[in-house]
Amino acid sequence: MSELLLEVTDLHAYIGSPRGVVKAVDGVSFEVRRGEALGIVGESGSGKSVMARAIMGLMPARSARTGELRFDGKDLLGLSKQDLRQIWGPEIAMVFQDPGRSLNPVVRIERQLTEGMRRHLGVSRSEANSRALDLLKEVGVPDPERRLRAYPHELSGGMRQRVMIAVALSCEPTLLIADEPTTALDVTIQRQVLDLLRRVQRERGMSLMLISHDLHVVAGRTDRTAVMYAGRLAEIGGSHDVFEEPQHRYTSALLGATPSIEHQRHAPLDVISGSLPSPTDPPAGCRFAPRCAAASAACETEQPPMVDVGAGHAAACFHPVNMKEGELVGR
Repeated sequence: MSELLLEVTDLHAYIGSPRGVVKAVDGVSFEVRRGEALGIVGESGSGKSVMARAIMGLMPARSARTGELRFDGKDLLGLSKQDLRQIWGPEIAMVFQDPGRSLNPVVRIERQLTEGMRRHLGVSRSEANSRALDLLKEVGVPDPERRLRAYPHELSGGMRQRVMIAVALSCEPTLLIADEPTTALDVTIQRQVLDLLRRVQRERGMSLMLISHDLHVVAGRTDRTAVMYAGRLAEIGGSHDVFEEPQHRYTSALLGATPSIEHQRHAPLDVISGSLPSPTDPPAGCRFAPRCAAASAACETEQPPMVDVGAGHAAACFHPVNMKEGELVGR
């Protein structure tokens, strides 16, 4: 059995719009190992959620995917919708950003938890109900017997998100994709949900992709971290290496703009000037070049390759943080 569970190679995900073709994901490559937690971070609009949906095969109308997606040896891009439905749940599951929209408002929690188990696992109604009760207990839902009979609107945002996690876990997936799972939750509930995901991932030995625009969300909860910018991968490596010794100028700027405990109370945070480039007409070279103080002429015209800087840590930057001024890497 291969150590690699998910292999993403040169993935492109384009979406048609009135303003032109949106290059939401533009040549991304990475892998997820068995039992690993991989964080995907970047500003809103960097293509993280579209990439997750492209992996799941949940792209909107007027969209296209190219590249290679292999999950446990299977070619995901070559599967039909019917074949994908057999994978959704028992092999790959997803926790979406907004549980209020993901849960059916007119269906009780019990049915939403049990229908996937009955379809994919072939268990009886009574066994599915028993498993549903155990799942709610596992994800920390209080008074689970009563919650099973409730409708989504009768639960708080934190409880709905826990139910969504329970639904995603119900068919015992090998890979769980959590797309901004703490959106609109207060800080205390955010931490509870994130700690829950990490605990369940470790206990079940499954792989986890944790997607967020917030660096603090993935810090300390993932084995490796990938940084996305404007549809491309900027940096990837062990989470400790990426956060403590960032190599890409964007990663360094992003960390500098993020408050921390060490930050002086009244000192201003660093600011990343400018904004994300147009997804329909991105720059020819490095997409961070217009906002980068270290950018050179090469950055504006050439796309920097992903270069290994050691110990599985790689960055797509001509002027990485640890290089002297004037030097170029990857050329």
